Amino acid sequence: MQNSEFIDSVAKRLRTSPEQATAITRATLTTLAERIESGEAKDLAAQLPEELRGYAHGPAGESGRFSFTSFLNQVRGRAEVDESTARDGVRAVFDTLREALPPGAYDDVVTQLPAEFWELTDSAGRYDGRRGG
Repeated sequence: MQNSEFIDSVAKRLRTSPEQATAITRATLTTLAERIESGEAKDLAAQLPEELRGYAHGPAGESGRFSFTSFLNQVRGRAEVDESTARDGVRAVFDTLREALPPGAYDDVVTQLPAEFWELTDSAGRYDGRRGG
């Protein structure tokens, strides 16, 4: 998937401008990369369009537990949008990632997220049995 296709997909899902979709995509990828293992962030970045790769590189070794609310607050602040737009934007980015990445790569990212994300990422059914409460 090319950068313009990725951004257009997010914009269409959000019913917003490509500029706002770009800001939300960058904010979501940056926040996601900070919250997953650095090796996984690098793998994710390698599969993104070139223009988005730099946003998916998290700081080395600083992943850790986090809440969905703190994730949304980070995206909201970085993209300078309200809470509802941040929530819808994160969903749009994850939906686009699901389409853009091979299933195994998408699954590798999603399995590192707290259960709160599963409903948003439409992955609860796939992972309920694999993750221990």
